[in-house]
This record gives sequence, structure tokens and C-alpha cells, in this order.
Amino acid sequence: MPSQKRVRLKSKCVKRTFIHFLALLFLFNISCTQDALHTDVLVIGGSASGVSAALSSARQGVETTLLEEGPWLGGMLTAAGVSAVDGNTKLPSGIWGEYRDSLIHHYGSKKALQTGWVSNHLFEPSVGHQIFQNMVKNEPLIKPFFGVKVSAIEKNDKGWRIAVNGQNQTFEIHAKVVIDATELGDIAMQVGIPYDLGMDSRKTYGEDIAPEKENDVIQDLTYVMILEDYGVDKTIEKPEGYDPEVFYCASESDLCQDGEFMNRTLWPKDSLLSYGRLPNEKVMINWPINGNDYYVNAVDQTREERKKSFEAAKLKSLQFLYYLQTELGFNTYGLTEDEFPTTDGFPLIPYHRESRRIHGLTTLTVNHIGRPYDQEQSLYRTGIAVGDYPVDHHHASHPDAANLPELHFYPVPSYSLPLGSLLPKVEDYFIVAEKSISVTNIVNGTTRLQPVVMQIGQAAGVLAALSIIENISPKLVGVRKVQAQLLGNGGYILPYLDVAKNHPRFQVYQRIGATGILKGTGMNVGWENQTWFFPEEKLSQKDLDHALSILNQFKTVSTPVSLKNGDMMEWFKKLYLVFSPENAIPYWLNSIQTFQDFSETKITVEENISRGNFALVIDELIDPFHSWPIDHSGKFVLELEKK
Repeated sequence: MPSQKRVRLKSKCVKRTFIHFLALLFLFNISCTQDALHTDVLVIGGSASGVSAALSSARQGVETTLLEEGPWLGGMLTAAGVSAVDGNTKLPSGIWGEYRDSLIHHYGSKKALQTGWVSNHLFEPSVGHQIFQNMVKNEPLIKPFFGVKVSAIEKNDKGWRIAVNGQNQTFEIHAKVVIDATELGDIAMQVGIPYDLGMDSRKTYGEDIAPEKENDVIQDLTYVMILEDYGVDKTIEKPEGYDPEVFYCASESDLCQDGEFMNRTLWPKDSLLSYGRLPNEKVMINWPINGNDYYVNAVDQTREERKKSFEAAKLKSLQFLYYLQTELGFNTYGLTEDEFPTTDGFPLIPYHRESRRIHGLTTLTVNHIGRPYDQEQSLYRTGIAVGDYPVDHHHASHPDAANLPELHFYPVPSYSLPLGSLLPKVEDYFIVAEKSISVTNIVNGTTRLQPVVMQIGQAAGVLAALSIIENISPKLVGVRKVQAQLLGNGGYILPYLDVAKNHPRFQVYQRIGATGILKGTGMNVGWENQTWFFPEEKLSQKDLDHALSILNQFKTVSTPVSLKNGDMMEWFKKLYLVFSPENAIPYWLNSIQTFQDFSETKITVEENISRGNFALVIDELIDPFHSWPIDHSGKFVLELEKK
């Protein structure tokens, strides 16, 4: 039997789908102010993932249209004011790395971005927005629309038919592939894709740290504030409902008597401003410890209901500002007046940490992240994005916070996010990005971070473009084709900390790791989450035994006499003849000197082969990454006939 939560969500989905169907009947009979537009790929939502999706789609030569309700691009990174990037400092994958480099270029150096202690990459939201705008303008195949929203969407035998309206225009778009990059997964809901919302039960996915029973609790949202020091008193009027006691435990204070926070660090009051200090002396206020986080589950609310909820969140932030000004002595700090195109100085949208989570072809659980090689599904093989931030949930503002699971900085290794999480089970020619991908509630606490979301968008764009180019459903596009494209564009598919993307063997180690022939090693160092490939270490017998277990799934192979370079060279010759009997043995296996020249490393006959050289040879001789296709669960789908 389905759970009560899922029944409720499904019934709401059906109800809203019917309402939008009526809207379709009405809107598609309106005389449009312009002819219907036709596009290959339609990205709905100019969020962090939406921009990345549009860029990666267009860069593959595919006509791409981008719709955004507001005037800005970048979503949580810019329009929501969360201009302090969390995670992936040492994993500058794909468009995230490109965006970071643009920030460095704008401000002059990496150090210029290290103005606050919460992140290594802090910047002004308006600067981040302009960088996104420039990136989009430089792609002639992207057609962006601002100030528009999707009124209705339906599928027909030619693709998708979308009704779009704005302040002064109403028109149709016909698209072959749609990418939902909205903040809350609203388009996926409109087309009837099943989803979950709230905490999963421990039994649903076998996650030991999940609650015993599922619930509809999501993470707190925040209306971020960008402040600056005006040098004069900027104290605002006392906000409605202000109670200073709510904020006593925001910092070290004799007034803080709340036992709930006794096990968490309370910082000196100055840390509230130094935490998110931005370039040009601006300050981001996104303070989670008894600060301006606000609890409301607005995901399934109507637009009008959401508007009221967001105004309440904004009021909470104003109350916190008043507390900073009157209780902590920061009365010369006020909302910046030139950062956002808003009348009240607030960001254009609130910061959403959680949204709907679709039922995808695969669902990433905390078990897949924590023990990737021990799961029934080898999802690490299908990775299209990497993350290294802990599982970080914000629930302190929930009325029953004390009885919710403690998920603040739960340690996990760095991880790969699977391609199947972007693809809904029940809909075709539709891809989901941003935070609405198929992950568990717990995992959302790390996949929601900006660099991961940007990579998700990039993969969605690659997948959509390949779907158009090959004229097949996105579900039928080969996983390896998407991964190869991402690798070619400077993306990571595995989070190896010790192999930077400018390493000459970066793609080799990524490919071999993605086959599972050699495993990476995940670990926690302090609160950092890491995975290492250790290419310089000597191949162990355990490494070899595991590699043989993979190779023997395709061809029966012999066992090397030893792990010494000389013996391994002889074994490689035999291995090559097994997999490519019609070809001559490569010349570089003729002698230790030619092997040394090929590997560009200093080696001797008697020493054991390194993991890196083993990976290099396997990649060169067999090319298992391209030769052995996998499905979305990571299972090999083409087994060569054994001999």
C-alpha cells in the first residue's frame, strides 16, 4: 500500500493537473501576440542549473530557449542572494569551474573572493548575475525570455506545447525536449510526474539515519539580506511581531538559555558579519543559528499562498536585522540599496533549500554515497556530477526541531551523482534539474549545493542535446556518451581529489574509475569529504583481484605471474590478444624502455606496477569505458562472448 504522504501528494498532483488542463483549453485558444516559437530544447527556469543547461545544450549546436520569470539569471547564486559558494573548491568541474574563473577574473585573484570565512568563493550577487548574462549572450543558439511564466504545458505527438505569458505578451512554444530547472520543480508537477516531498522513512531506502516514519518536513528557507555599512544610524522601524528572545542564541550571549543549542558552537557576535562578508565591504546575512532561517513548506502552495509565506520569511529577516542593529550594536548596517532591482532592497526570491523530488530511473541514497562499491546498483559508474559537501540540513526553525533527526554536517565521502536521477520514470523527452532530481531527502542536503546543481544543469543540457542530435529519447542516450561529453568539457564524473582536471591522465583515471576496474578511496578529513585515486601507489593484490573480477565478466583472462612491471608487461600482451586477437601487440610493450617512454614515468622491471600505470594500460589496450556500455543502474549491458 502507498503511504499516506504519497497518496496525498498524488491526489494534489491529479487535482492540479486537471486545473492546468483547463488552463490549456483556455490559453491555447487565445490569439497570441506573436507566432508560435519552435525550439529543440526548452529550459524552464533561469536558475543556476537552468543557465548551465542552456549553455551546454547550445554549445553542442542545438537551438535552445530559456524562460525565466524574473529579470535575473542564476537563481540561488544571484537572485536569492546566496553568493557564497559551498563545496567543490578543489573540484572545479565543468561550467561551475568556468563560472568560478570568471569571478576570479572580475575581482582579480582567488584571494579577492575569500572575503568571508564561510566560503572560498564570495561575490556580489549583481556581479554573479552579470557573468551569467554574459555567458548566455555569448551563445547565439540560446534565446532567453525574461519576465514570463509557463501557464500550461501539454505533450503531443510532435513534442511539447507550452503556453507562456508575461506582462505584455502571450505566446506558444513548441519544444522537442523540456528541462525543468525551476526552483521547486513546478513544471514536473504540472505534467503529472510523481514526486516525494519531506522526509523519507528509514525503511523506504534503508537509510539508518532517516526518521522511523516519513513526514512532510522540508528544510528551512531563508530570505537572505545583503547589508552594507553606511557609517550612520540605519536602524529600521521595529518590525511587526519582533521578539528579541528569538535571536538570543544567534551568537555568544549570557541571555542564551536555550539548551537546544548547547551542543552547537555559538560564535562571537562579530562572526555574524564576518561570516558572509562579500567584496566591496558588503555583507551577506544567511545565518542558520537562531538567525533568519524560516520554516514553511510552501512547495505545494498556490502562488498567492507562497507570496504570503515569503512575506513572512522576509519579515523574519527584518526582525533579525533589527536585532543586529539594536541588540548587537550594528546600527550603521542596513540593506544595500543598489544590489537588487527591488524596491525593498531584498533579493528577488527566497533561498529554497529543498523542493519536490521526482521518482526517477535511479534514486541516490546516502548508502550509495557512503559505500558506493557495496550497493546492488553501481550508480558511481553513471556519475555526471560530483560533490564534496557534507549532508547539511537546516531544521532549527521548525516548531518541532528538537524531535527531528540531527542531519547537520553528517559525514560522507565525496561522491558522484547518477544520470538516472535526472530522468523521470513515467515521462519521456523530459529532464529534471536543480533540486528536484531523484535523490532521498537526506541526500538532498548535499546535492542542493550550488556547484553540484550547476553540474546537474550541464549534464541535463548535454543529455537533451544528444537526444536531439541522435533523434532518440533522452532515456535511450548512452550514459557513456553523456559522460564522455562532460569529460571533454572539463567536467568530473568521479570526485578524485588527487587528480586535477589539468592532469595529463585526468580523463584516463576518470574513465577507468567509472568502469569500477580500480576503486577510489573515500574518507573524511575534519569536516571535508574526499575521495582519492592514489595513482602513484603500487597496485596491490587486492586491486588486481578486483580488476580480474571485472575483466572476467567479458573474457576469461589469465592471472599475472606477479605485479612486477616485467611480468605485468607479459600479461598485458596476453590480455591484448584476448580482447583484440586480430591486431598486432602495441610496440610499447616490447621492452621496459618503450613501456617507460609510453607511460612517461621512471620504472624498473623488478618494481611493482603503479595503480596509475595499470589504469593507463587498461584504458589504452581495452578501452573498457567506451567498449562496455552500461545502463542507468551501472550494470554492464553488453557482455562480449567469453572464450
